[in-house]
Amino acid sequence: MGRHPDGDQGVRVTDPVRLYRTVRLIRRFEERAIELVRSGHVVGGIHPYLGQEGVAAGVCAALRPGDVVAGTHRGHGHVLAKGADPARMMAELCGRATGLNRGRGGSMHAADFAVGVLGANAIVGAGGAIVTGAVWARRRRGEDLVGVSFLGDGAVNEGMLLEAFNLAALWQVPVLFVCENNGYATTMPVAGAVAGSITGRAEAFGIPASVVDGQDPEAVRAATAAAVARMRAAGGPEFLEARTYRFDAHHTFEHAVRLDYRPPEEVARGRSRDPVDIAGSRLPPDRRAEVDASVEAELDAAVAFALAGPEPDPAGALEHLYASGLTARAGGG
Repeated sequence: MGRHPDGDQGVRVTDPVRLYRTVRLIRRFEERAIELVRSGHVVGGIHPYLGQEGVAAGVCAALRPGDVVAGTHRGHGHVLAKGADPARMMAELCGRATGLNRGRGGSMHAADFAVGVLGANAIVGAGGAIVTGAVWARRRRGEDLVGVSFLGDGAVNEGMLLEAFNLAALWQVPVLFVCENNGYATTMPVAGAVAGSITGRAEAFGIPASVVDGQDPEAVRAATAAAVARMRAAGGPEFLEARTYRFDAHHTFEHAVRLDYRPPEEVARGRSRDPVDIAGSRLPPDRRAEVDASVEAELDAAVAFALAGPEPDPAGALEHLYASGLTARAGGG
Protein backbone atom coordinates (compact mmCIF):
# COMPACT_ATOMS: atom_id res chain seq x y z
CA MET A 1 0.00 0.00 0.00
CA GLY A 2 2.81 2.46 0.82
CA ARG A 3 4.96 1.25 -2.09
CA HIS A 4 4.98 2.13 -5.74
CA PRO A 5 5.83 0.20 -8.92
CA ASP A 6 8.72 2.58 -9.53
CA GLY A 7 10.45 1.22 -6.41
CA ASP A 8 12.65 3.49 -4.37
CA GLN A 9 11.59 6.60 -6.26
CA GLY A 10 8.32 6.68 -4.32
CA VAL A 11 5.11 8.17 -5.71
CA ARG A 12 6.23 11.18 -7.73
CA VAL A 13 3.18 11.28 -9.96
CA THR A 14 -0.43 10.95 -8.94
CA ASP A 15 -1.72 7.38 -8.93
CA PRO A 16 -5.43 7.85 -8.21
CA VAL A 17 -6.20 4.13 -8.13
CA ARG A 18 -3.49 3.31 -5.63
CA LEU A 19 -4.34 6.35 -3.53
CA TYR A 20 -8.03 5.48 -3.47
CA ARG A 21 -7.28 1.88 -2.60
CA THR A 22 -5.26 2.94 0.43
CA VAL A 23 -7.99 5.29 1.65
CA ARG A 24 -10.66 2.63 1.12
CA LEU A 25 -8.55 -0.05 2.80
CA ILE A 26 -8.09 2.07 5.92
CA ARG A 27 -11.80 2.94 6.07
CA ARG A 28 -12.99 -0.66 5.79
CA PHE A 29 -10.23 -1.94 8.09
CA GLU A 30 -11.42 0.44 10.80
CA GLU A 31 -15.06 -0.49 10.29
CA ARG A 32 -14.24 -4.19 10.47
CA ALA A 33 -12.10 -3.56 13.57
CA ILE A 34 -15.04 -1.84 15.27
CA GLU A 35 -17.13 -4.94 14.53
CA LEU A 36 -14.47 -7.05 16.26
CA VAL A 37 -14.53 -4.70 19.27
CA ARG A 38 -18.28 -5.20 19.54
CA SER A 39 -17.95 -8.97 19.24
CA GLY A 40 -15.31 -9.04 21.97
CA HIS A 41 -12.46 -10.27 19.77
CA VAL A 42 -10.62 -6.93 20.22
CA VAL A 43 -10.37 -6.34 23.96
CA GLY A 44 -10.30 -2.81 25.32
CA GLY A 45 -11.44 -0.99 22.19
CA ILE A 46 -9.69 1.19 19.62
CA HIS A 47 -9.35 4.82 18.57
CA PRO A 48 -11.07 4.85 15.14
CA TYR A 49 -9.34 6.68 12.27
CA LEU A 50 -12.61 7.12 10.34
CA GLY A 51 -12.63 10.43 8.46
CA GLN A 52 -8.89 11.03 8.62
CA GLU A 53 -7.82 8.40 6.06
CA GLY A 54 -6.75 11.01 3.51
CA VAL A 55 -3.92 12.19 5.73
CA ALA A 56 -2.16 8.85 6.21
CA ALA A 57 -2.78 7.80 2.60
CA GLY A 58 -1.58 11.07 1.11
CA VAL A 59 1.51 11.40 3.29
CA CYS A 60 2.72 7.83 2.84
CA ALA A 61 2.11 7.94 -0.91
CA ALA A 62 4.87 10.55 -1.14
CA LEU A 63 7.46 8.51 0.76
CA ARG A 64 10.04 5.96 -0.33
CA PRO A 65 10.02 2.45 1.13
CA GLY A 66 13.14 3.24 3.17
CA ASP A 67 11.63 6.30 4.85
CA VAL A 68 10.33 5.92 8.40
CA VAL A 69 7.17 7.01 10.19
CA ALA A 70 5.83 7.04 13.73
CA GLY A 71 2.12 7.11 14.39
CA THR A 72 -0.20 8.07 17.22
CA HIS A 73 -2.66 6.27 19.45
CA ARG A 74 -5.02 6.64 16.45
CA GLY A 75 -2.44 4.88 14.34
CA HIS A 76 -3.93 2.03 12.29
CA GLY A 77 -4.10 4.21 9.19
CA HIS A 78 -0.44 5.19 9.43
CA VAL A 79 0.65 1.56 9.73
CA LEU A 80 -1.49 0.39 6.82
CA ALA A 81 -0.66 3.32 4.54
CA LYS A 82 3.07 2.67 4.94
CA GLY A 83 2.59 -0.89 3.72
CA ALA A 84 2.06 -3.21 6.71
CA ASP A 85 0.11 -6.43 6.13
CA PRO A 86 -3.58 -5.84 7.03
CA ALA A 87 -3.98 -9.47 8.12
CA ARG A 88 -1.13 -9.29 10.61
CA MET A 89 -2.32 -5.88 11.76
CA MET A 90 -5.82 -7.26 12.40
CA ALA A 91 -4.30 -10.18 14.28
CA GLU A 92 -2.33 -7.70 16.38
CA LEU A 93 -5.53 -5.91 17.36
CA CYS A 94 -7.00 -9.24 18.39
CA GLY A 95 -3.94 -9.97 20.55
CA ARG A 96 -2.88 -13.02 18.55
CA ALA A 97 0.61 -14.47 18.28
CA THR A 98 0.35 -14.09 14.48
CA GLY A 99 0.11 -10.30 14.80
CA LEU A 100 2.72 -7.79 13.69
CA ASN A 101 4.17 -7.77 17.19
CA ARG A 102 3.04 -11.23 18.32
CA GLY A 103 0.01 -9.72 20.03
CA ARG A 104 2.10 -7.62 22.40
CA GLY A 105 1.59 -4.20 20.83
CA GLY A 106 -2.12 -4.17 20.21
CA SER A 107 -3.91 -1.18 18.76
CA MET A 108 -1.75 1.62 20.16
CA HIS A 109 1.75 0.16 19.83
CA ALA A 110 1.78 -1.67 16.49
CA ALA A 111 5.11 -1.49 14.65
CA ASP A 112 6.59 -2.94 11.48
CA PHE A 113 10.24 -2.05 10.97
CA ALA A 114 10.28 -3.95 7.66
CA VAL A 115 8.18 -1.21 6.04
CA GLY A 116 9.54 1.69 8.10
CA VAL A 117 6.85 1.89 10.78
CA LEU A 118 8.66 2.66 14.03
CA GLY A 119 5.42 2.23 15.91
CA ALA A 120 2.14 3.75 16.88
CA ASN A 121 2.41 5.39 20.28
CA ALA A 122 -0.02 5.86 23.15
CA ILE A 123 2.04 8.73 24.60
CA VAL A 124 0.81 11.98 23.08
CA GLY A 125 3.59 13.72 21.16
CA ALA A 126 6.21 11.01 21.73
CA GLY A 127 6.60 10.05 18.07
CA GLY A 128 8.36 13.31 17.26
CA ALA A 129 11.33 12.53 19.46
CA ILE A 130 11.50 8.92 18.27
CA VAL A 131 11.54 9.82 14.57
CA THR A 132 13.96 12.71 15.06
CA GLY A 133 16.42 10.46 16.87
CA ALA A 134 16.05 7.58 14.43
CA VAL A 135 16.55 9.71 11.32
CA TRP A 136 19.47 11.64 12.86
CA ALA A 137 21.24 8.40 13.79
CA ARG A 138 20.70 6.68 10.46
CA ARG A 139 21.74 9.69 8.40
CA ARG A 140 24.96 9.83 10.43
CA ARG A 141 25.56 6.30 9.15
CA GLY A 142 25.18 7.59 5.61
CA GLU A 143 21.62 6.42 4.94
CA ASP A 144 19.46 8.56 2.65
CA LEU A 145 16.04 8.81 4.29
CA VAL A 146 13.49 11.16 5.73
CA GLY A 147 11.05 10.64 8.57
CA VAL A 148 7.45 11.53 9.32
CA SER A 149 5.98 12.04 12.76
CA PHE A 150 2.19 12.02 12.82
CA LEU A 151 0.66 13.90 15.74
CA GLY A 152 -2.70 15.24 16.82
CA ASP A 153 -3.67 18.81 17.62
CA GLY A 154 -3.52 17.95 21.31
CA ALA A 155 0.18 17.15 20.99
CA VAL A 156 1.28 20.69 20.10
CA ASN A 157 1.25 21.67 23.78
CA GLU A 158 3.37 18.71 24.87
CA GLY A 159 6.89 19.49 26.03
CA MET A 160 8.49 16.45 24.41
CA LEU A 161 7.19 17.51 20.99
CA LEU A 162 8.60 21.01 21.43
CA GLU A 163 11.92 19.45 22.41
CA ALA A 164 11.81 17.38 19.23
CA PHE A 165 11.16 20.55 17.22
CA ASN A 166 14.19 22.16 18.83
CA LEU A 167 16.56 19.27 18.14
CA ALA A 168 15.29 18.66 14.60
CA ALA A 169 15.80 22.33 13.78
CA LEU A 170 19.13 22.60 15.59
CA TRP A 171 20.59 19.47 13.98
CA GLN A 172 18.79 19.98 10.64
CA VAL A 173 17.12 16.56 10.72
CA PRO A 174 14.78 15.93 7.76
CA VAL A 175 11.60 15.11 9.67
CA LEU A 176 8.15 16.12 8.50
CA PHE A 177 5.89 16.77 11.48
CA VAL A 178 2.30 16.13 10.32
CA CYS A 179 -0.36 17.50 12.65
CA GLU A 180 -3.74 15.89 12.05
CA ASN A 181 -5.93 18.69 13.34
CA ASN A 182 -9.34 17.08 13.74
CA GLY A 183 -10.57 19.87 15.98
CA TYR A 184 -10.50 18.00 19.28
CA ALA A 185 -8.01 16.66 21.80
CA THR A 186 -10.25 13.86 23.05
CA THR A 187 -13.25 16.11 23.87
CA MET A 188 -11.44 19.46 24.21
CA PRO A 189 -11.94 21.80 21.21
CA VAL A 190 -8.77 23.24 19.73
CA ALA A 191 -9.93 26.79 20.41
CA GLY A 192 -10.01 26.04 24.14
CA ALA A 193 -6.58 24.42 24.25
CA VAL A 194 -4.22 26.11 21.80
CA ALA A 195 -3.11 29.72 22.22
CA GLY A 196 -1.85 31.29 19.02
CA SER A 197 -1.74 28.94 16.04
CA ILE A 198 -0.68 25.36 15.50
CA THR A 199 1.72 26.26 12.69
CA GLY A 200 3.15 28.99 14.90
CA ARG A 201 4.48 26.34 17.27
CA ALA A 202 6.82 25.04 14.56
CA GLU A 203 7.62 28.46 13.11
CA ALA A 204 8.90 29.56 16.52
CA PHE A 205 11.77 27.09 16.01
CA GLY A 206 12.45 28.27 12.46
CA ILE A 207 10.66 25.27 10.95
CA PRO A 208 8.79 26.01 7.70
CA ALA A 209 5.09 25.31 8.23
CA SER A 210 2.08 25.08 5.95
CA VAL A 211 -1.58 24.04 6.01
CA VAL A 212 -3.33 21.52 3.76
CA ASP A 213 -6.86 20.19 3.29
CA GLY A 214 -6.60 16.87 5.08
CA GLN A 215 -9.82 15.56 3.56
CA ASP A 216 -8.33 15.54 0.07
CA PRO A 217 -5.76 12.70 -0.19
CA GLU A 218 -4.24 14.09 -3.38
CA ALA A 219 -3.77 17.55 -1.84
CA VAL A 220 -2.03 15.90 1.11
CA ARG A 221 0.16 13.83 -1.21
CA ALA A 222 1.19 16.88 -3.23
CA ALA A 223 1.97 18.96 -0.14
CA THR A 224 3.96 16.10 1.39
CA ALA A 225 5.88 15.43 -1.83
CA ALA A 226 6.91 19.09 -2.04
CA ALA A 227 8.02 19.18 1.60
CA VAL A 228 9.90 15.88 1.33
CA ALA A 229 11.68 17.05 -1.83
CA ARG A 230 12.88 20.16 -0.03
CA MET A 231 14.04 18.13 2.97
CA ARG A 232 15.95 15.66 0.80
CA ALA A 233 17.68 18.50 -1.02
CA ALA A 234 18.53 20.76 1.89
CA GLY A 235 17.94 18.80 5.07
CA GLY A 236 16.08 20.21 8.03
CA PRO A 237 12.54 19.64 9.26
CA GLU A 238 9.19 20.90 8.00
CA PHE A 239 5.70 21.02 9.51
CA LEU A 240 2.37 20.31 7.85
CA GLU A 241 -0.99 20.97 9.49
CA ALA A 242 -3.61 18.76 7.85
CA ARG A 243 -7.07 20.03 8.69
CA THR A 244 -9.31 17.02 8.93
CA TYR A 245 -12.32 15.71 10.85
CA ARG A 246 -12.88 12.62 12.95
CA PHE A 247 -16.16 11.00 11.89
CA ASP A 248 -16.45 8.54 14.76
CA ALA A 249 -15.73 8.50 18.49
CA HIS A 250 -12.42 9.44 20.04
CA HIS A 251 -12.45 5.88 21.41
CA THR A 252 -14.97 3.10 20.97
CA PHE A 253 -15.94 3.41 24.64
CA GLU A 254 -18.02 6.39 23.46
CA HIS A 255 -20.30 3.97 21.65
CA ALA A 256 -21.49 2.86 25.09
CA VAL A 257 -21.34 6.05 27.16
CA ARG A 258 -22.59 8.40 24.41
CA LEU A 259 -20.55 11.48 25.25
CA ASP A 260 -22.16 14.67 23.97
CA TYR A 261 -19.51 17.21 23.02
CA ARG A 262 -19.90 17.72 19.26
CA PRO A 263 -23.03 19.39 17.86
CA PRO A 264 -24.85 17.13 15.35
CA GLU A 265 -24.71 19.82 12.69
CA GLU A 266 -20.92 20.01 13.07
CA VAL A 267 -20.57 16.25 12.64
CA ALA A 268 -22.84 16.34 9.57
CA ARG A 269 -20.80 19.18 8.09
CA GLY A 270 -17.57 17.27 8.72
CA ARG A 271 -18.94 14.09 7.18
CA SER A 272 -20.02 15.97 4.06
CA ARG A 273 -16.39 15.96 2.89
CA ASP A 274 -15.47 12.30 3.01
CA PRO A 275 -11.90 11.45 1.87
CA VAL A 276 -13.15 8.11 0.51
CA ASP A 277 -15.65 9.86 -1.74
CA ILE A 278 -13.20 12.61 -2.71
CA ALA A 279 -10.57 10.07 -3.78
CA GLY A 280 -13.19 7.75 -5.31
CA SER A 281 -14.67 10.52 -7.45
CA ARG A 282 -11.42 10.58 -9.44
CA LEU A 283 -11.94 7.02 -10.68
CA PRO A 284 -14.39 5.62 -13.23
CA PRO A 285 -17.30 3.98 -11.35
CA ASP A 286 -16.44 0.48 -12.59
CA ARG A 287 -12.80 0.84 -11.53
CA ARG A 288 -13.85 2.08 -8.11
CA ALA A 289 -16.18 -0.93 -7.73
CA GLU A 290 -13.28 -3.25 -8.60
CA VAL A 291 -11.10 -1.67 -5.94
CA ASP A 292 -13.89 -1.90 -3.37
CA ALA A 293 -14.38 -5.60 -4.09
CA SER A 294 -10.65 -6.24 -3.88
CA VAL A 295 -10.40 -4.47 -0.51
CA GLU A 296 -13.38 -6.38 0.85
CA ALA A 297 -11.87 -9.71 -0.16
CA GLU A 298 -8.54 -8.77 1.41
CA LEU A 299 -10.21 -7.83 4.69
CA ASP A 300 -12.38 -10.96 4.72
CA ALA A 301 -9.13 -12.90 4.59
CA ALA A 302 -7.54 -10.62 7.20
CA VAL A 303 -10.31 -11.18 9.72
CA ALA A 304 -10.26 -14.93 9.13
CA PHE A 305 -6.48 -14.96 9.59
CA ALA A 306 -6.71 -12.93 12.79
CA LEU A 307 -9.39 -15.06 14.41
CA ALA A 308 -7.63 -18.31 13.47
CA GLY A 309 -4.37 -17.25 15.12
CA PRO A 310 -3.37 -18.58 18.55
CA GLU A 311 -3.19 -16.39 21.60
CA PRO A 312 0.32 -15.81 22.99
CA ASP A 313 1.61 -18.28 25.56
CA PRO A 314 1.58 -16.57 28.99
CA ALA A 315 4.84 -18.36 29.79
CA GLY A 316 6.61 -16.02 27.37
CA ALA A 317 5.20 -12.79 28.79
CA LEU A 318 8.63 -11.57 29.93
CA GLU A 319 10.38 -12.21 26.60
CA HIS A 320 11.49 -9.42 24.24
CA LEU A 321 11.99 -6.91 27.04
CA TYR A 322 15.73 -6.43 26.43
CA ALA A 323 17.63 -5.89 23.20
CA SER A 324 20.32 -8.28 24.47
CA GLY A 325 17.82 -11.11 24.58
CA LEU A 326 18.07 -11.50 28.36
CA THR A 327 14.94 -12.77 30.03
CA ALA A 328 13.58 -10.68 32.86
CA ARG A 329 13.94 -12.12 36.35
CA ALA A 330 10.72 -13.52 37.73
CA GLY A 331 9.19 -11.43 40.52
CA GLY A 332 9.55 -12.42 44.14
CA GLY A 333 6.73 -14.47 45.60
